[in-house]
Amino acid sequence: MNTDIADVVISINGRDKGKRFLIIGAEDGYSLLSDGKTRRLEKPKRKKNKHIQPDGAIKTHIAEKLKTGEKVTNSDIRRALAEYTATLDKGGMQ
Repeated sequence: MNTDIADVVISINGRDKGKRFLIIGAEDGYSLLSDGKTRRLEKPKRKKNKHIQPDGAIKTHIAEKLKTGEKVTNSDIRRALAEYTATLDKGGMQ
């Protein structure tokens, strides 16, 4: 699976099945996921890569901040995911 920091993924297994998350980090075969609400930056969800499906990448300043290690807030993540979802609902591609 080819995922990177700041990619949007969908959980395919577990209680959170079908939910969108943003990858904020990675460890040995695991991705650290946050949605800014139920899974906050302070305590991200650690999920095996085989249990997530890539959905796209956000193309906002948040992606650049995550990749360079700058400070990102939970509200930044919520806003980025909401904008991403709104773009998909309008039929656009990211």
